[in-house]
Amino acid sequence: MDGQEGCQPLSNYTRALRTTFPILLGTAIYAFGLHYFIIPNELMEGGITGISLLLHYIFGLPPSVTSLIMNFPLFYLGWRVLGKSSMLYTIIGTVSVSFFLWVMELLIQKGLIVPFRTEHDYFLVTAYAGFTVGTGLGIVFRYGGTTGGADILARIAQKLKGWSMGQIILCIDGVVIGSSILFIPKEKILYTFVAVFIASKMIDIIIEGAYAARAFTIITDHSETVAAAITKELDRGATLFPAVGAYSKQNKNVIYCVVARSEMKRLKDIVYVVDPLAFIIITEVHDVVGEGFKPK
Repeated sequence: MDGQEGCQPLSNYTRALRTTFPILLGTAIYAFGLHYFIIPNELMEGGITGISLLLHYIFGLPPSVTSLIMNFPLFYLGWRVLGKSSMLYTIIGTVSVSFFLWVMELLIQKGLIVPFRTEHDYFLVTAYAGFTVGTGLGIVFRYGGTTGGADILARIAQKLKGWSMGQIILCIDGVVIGSSILFIPKEKILYTFVAVFIASKMIDIIIEGAYAARAFTIITDHSETVAAAITKELDRGATLFPAVGAYSKQNKNVIYCVVARSEMKRLKDIVYVVDPLAFIIITEVHDVVGEGFKPK
């Protein structure tokens, strides 16, 4: 018993480290994307980061400082409303973003990093900006962190009012990016929306997984035979769920099976050889963990 208790703190520490390190990595990539692609080309971002960039473009204030200062009141509000456990990784993510922004500012001042600035090919820089920023944010979100700002406000509004987080964040980002048209050329605002779109796709890929499998729901009168054929010919597992036909009132089993995208045609062929009248529903699966797919 004593030995188990002695190992528990190490287990908690390891678990926290496995969560904190990816958040730090993600915020470092995010800060790099901001300073290497977005800021030198005067593109924008949403939320508190977007306000920090706007203050930088207008007054020359460092985003590392302004973003952190503006997040402090939100830290307090979120801590009171959402609780400390919910806010812990948000604070880690937000503070680390400011830290890595400061590191990038220091490296740029010393000439160790030369930001990528272009006067002609804005689409190229927009694509790389969206890819880099989206990758960083995707890693942060996947491990339970956020970069503060609009995310905190959205979570508070969801808890108190039941409003949609996505809609709140979209509205805040729209207001921030839209208001920047008073200070930034409108073509750069349009490029910003392209970068935001690319970043959102990267976030989805990292959170949900880039590996797209297919889930088959098969309704047939020969479920046992079909399941056996799937197991034998595809070497895939299948699960049988008991069901009752709403019209026929007959008891039957429904087959559920997940396969790689490349195996879709083979699975359909197997099913229709056994039962040409089988009813098949195919849905997209973004991430599969387990035997035969990605290990945990």
